[in-house]
Amino acid sequence: MATAALTLRIERLTDTAQLPTYAHPGDAGMDLCADEARTLRPGERAAVSTGLRIALPAGTEGQVRPRSGLSIKHGITVINAPGTIDEGYRGEVKVLLINLGQEPFEITPGMRIAQLVVAPVLRVPVVEACVEDSTERGTGGFGSTGC
Repeated sequence: MATAALTLRIERLTDTAQLPTYAHPGDAGMDLCADEARTLRPGERAAVSTGLRIALPAGTEGQVRPRSGLSIKHGITVINAPGTIDEGYRGEVKVLLINLGQEPFEITPGMRIAQLVVAPVLRVPVVEACVEDSTERGTGGFGSTGC
């Protein structure tokens, strides 16, 4: 997939909505900003408005991921990380945040609250079949390789 042909179309739904931006050259994710003020109490979840509607390029998805600084400093994270925005979704992008910290957290308009990564999607046919072929791993699952 040639990246030069890919464009993320974005519509601001409010005058205060911030377009996502890459903070540094080579960054994988663009910062998504809040378009509302609210307080997240410890343990509280919320769908935080960005004031944006997007049109993803064909064959891609938007992955909404936590910001590491908010996670380590305040316990604020994306509850369904990574959240998926499907190619055909045209509603407002909202970020599902949770406060896992010990203190209330103030969200302010323009605050960077998450990252958006645009990634390719593979669609594969589903075939019902026997899956008994052996592999080195076999049925080893959670914790099978140690701690």
